[in-house]
Amino acid sequence: MTDSTLPIIDLDLYLEGRDANAIAAECKKASDALVTYGALLVKDSRVSEEDNGHFLDLMEDYFAQPLDALKADERPEVGYQVGVTLENTEKPKCAVDEPCLRVIQRLEPSERPLDISGHSPDPKCRFFWKMSEKPPYETQFPALNMSNVVPSDPSIQQRWVGTMEKWGSAMKTAVTGVAEMAALGMGLSRTTFTDASRYGPHLLAPTASDLNKYGKKDTILAGFHTDLNFLTIHGSSRFPGLHIWARNTGKRIPVVFPPSGRYLLVQAGKQLEHLSGGLVKAGYHEVVVNQKTIETIERRKVSHPDRPLIRISSTFFFHLSSDFDLQPIPSLSSQARAANAVNENLGSEANEEEVVYEPMKVGQQVQNELKHIALMA
Repeated sequence: MTDSTLPIIDLDLYLEGRDANAIAAECKKASDALVTYGALLVKDSRVSEEDNGHFLDLMEDYFAQPLDALKADERPEVGYQVGVTLENTEKPKCAVDEPCLRVIQRLEPSERPLDISGHSPDPKCRFFWKMSEKPPYETQFPALNMSNVVPSDPSIQQRWVGTMEKWGSAMKTAVTGVAEMAALGMGLSRTTFTDASRYGPHLLAPTASDLNKYGKKDTILAGFHTDLNFLTIHGSSRFPGLHIWARNTGKRIPVVFPPSGRYLLVQAGKQLEHLSGGLVKAGYHEVVVNQKTIETIERRKVSHPDRPLIRISSTFFFHLSSDFDLQPIPSLSSQARAANAVNENLGSEANEEEVVYEPMKVGQQVQNELKHIALMA
C-alpha cells in the first residue's frame, strides 16, 4: 500500500505536540481519510516489528496445537468473546445481508470480492484476548466483559501473558492516538471518542488460517465484511491476502505495509459509523489466498521449513464501552446529511433507503452483530 492509495497519518507529529497548526492539519487529514476511505495508515515510531514478530511466532505455535488443546479454550457460552473460535464457526454477514449484497452489486465486476454467496462459514480460527479496563460499575453486558483465557500448554503459557500484553498495549496505544486525532479533525473534543471507549471490551484478536489446508489460490479465508467495533488496527502479517475497499472509489486495494515496520493499518467499524451518523462508513474488507500469498507460502517453505505454515493476522479491535449510549453525534449527522446530498459514497443507501441509526447501548449493538455472524444465539 502506498501513500498515493491511502493517506499516511503521522502519529509521531501529534504526540510531539510542538506545532499546533501542523497538528491541526494532520488531525483533519486523519478524519478526512476515515470519511473518504474508511481506512488509513498510521506511522508510529513506538511500534516494534520485533514485538510483532514475537507475537506472530507465539500465535503460530498456539494454532499449530492439536484440536483438543484448542477446543479447551473455546467459550461459546459468552459468544466466543474470550478464548478461541475454531474454523468453520463464524459466518460472513455479507453472504445474506441485503444492504451488503447491494454494495457488491454496485462495484465494477473487476473490483468485486470473491463470491461469498455459497461461502459459509469462514475457514479461520481466532483468539480473543481482552485488553480492557474494568469499569467501576456493574455492566449490563457481562458476557462481553469476561475474564481472559490462558492456554494450558506450559511452553506456550510461559510466553503468553507477557507477549499478548506487550503487543496488545502497543496496538491499543496507537489506535487511541488515532481516535483522538480523528475527534479533533471532526471538530469534537479530543477525548470524545476515548472517553466513550475507556471501559470498552478491547480485543487483541489474532486470526489464523492453516495454509496447508487452505492454501489454494482464491480460497476465501474471511469473507467480505465490515467490523462491528469502533476502530480496527492491524500490524503486518507474514502472508499477504487482506483486501480493503476505499469508500469513495469502489476500488479493491491489496494491503501492503511499508517495509520499516513502523506503520499500522486502521479501519473504521460499525460503532464509528453509528456514532457519526454515517459520516464515516465502516470499511469493507476480505482475506483471501491471492497470487502474492502463494508466492510467500513457497518462500516460507524454503526460508522457515520448521515453522507452522499458518497465516496470522496481527489485529486489534478497539470498542466503545458496552454500557455507552450509542447514538449519532448531531454535528456529525449534519455533516453526513450534507455529504450525502452531493456525493454517492460506496455503501451509501442514500438513493435507495435512508439508514437509520437507532439509539441503543453499545452492548446491544455488539450482540445484534454477533447474532448475524453466528457467534451468539
